[in-house]
Amino acid sequence: MREAAFVKQNKDKWLEFENILSNKTQIDPDLLSDLYIEVTDHLSYAKTFYANSNTERYLNQLASNAHQLIYKTKKEPKNRLISFFKTEFPSMFYQHHRELLIAFLTFTLFVMVGAFSAASEDDFVRSFLGDGYVNMTIENIEKGDPMAVYKQQGEFNMFLGITLNNIKVALMAFGYGILLGIGTLYIMMQNGIMLGSFQYFFYEQGLLWESARTIWIHGTIEISMIIIAGCAGLVMGNGMLFTGTLPRLEAFKRGVINGLKILMSTIPFFIIAGFLEGFVTRHTEMPDWLAILIIASSLALILFYYVIYPIQLRRKLKQNIISKNTIELNDKPTD
Repeated sequence: MREAAFVKQNKDKWLEFENILSNKTQIDPDLLSDLYIEVTDHLSYAKTFYANSNTERYLNQLASNAHQLIYKTKKEPKNRLISFFKTEFPSMFYQHHRELLIAFLTFTLFVMVGAFSAASEDDFVRSFLGDGYVNMTIENIEKGDPMAVYKQQGEFNMFLGITLNNIKVALMAFGYGILLGIGTLYIMMQNGIMLGSFQYFFYEQGLLWESARTIWIHGTIEISMIIIAGCAGLVMGNGMLFTGTLPRLEAFKRGVINGLKILMSTIPFFIIAGFLEGFVTRHTEMPDWLAILIIASSLALILFYYVIYPIQLRRKLKQNIISKNTIELNDKPTD
């Protein structure tokens, strides 16, 4: 890109940043951090392609001013964990909704593949879920308690085992992102096919509703978090493939950091899912309305925190920028 085009494309953001820096007493720390990262990205690009130019000097001065302000006014919150989940993570996650959509669509596609394969091949469910599980479930169905598998262990042991296993799967979905994201897509494929064939098995037994109302009490959060972990793996993989204006190593480091933040966000939800599976799902006698309420509340929570809230937060930050932007058009830096 020619230098003039680069300046024209980004100068509005630089001016907004200048304006925010001039209002030192009104700075939103999260907004300042986001803009600082973006400006340093632009500075890195300018150093690479427009070395010793006016653009490089301007961005270097802008980044230096921001750096001084950040470390001069930096305050560690009393509760760093609350700050992370309330503002830091949602603000960052907005940038990765594309990876979330890819993980979701991949998982959904292979759920359908799993169901279709189970419908087409009689032995597919056994080959994927194992003879032991299928035979046990058939025995439970014959005994009149198809969901008895959720009652075989004590509540706490089941809660702990399920939670740790889910976190293990999430770590695999993230870690395999090192294979340029392909490994993560494989984990999405594997779990999607398993879910699709699993649900078709109960459909074939005439127990689709019975299984869905029971399994999705905990599965709504559990499956959602596996998809979120897949998103984390894709974020890391994309850091290696699509570097933008950053050097490849720096882009990869940022992908790893953001991926780990996404992975960290899933832990409380996995604990909730484990609690539901260990202590609630076993109560198959609960009325349908209560099961539906739990499922709907879980889905609403996930959609709000990972989709709606980041969008709302980003809009709020943009409004803050607009409200502070008082620089006249003729004050913009010239090419």
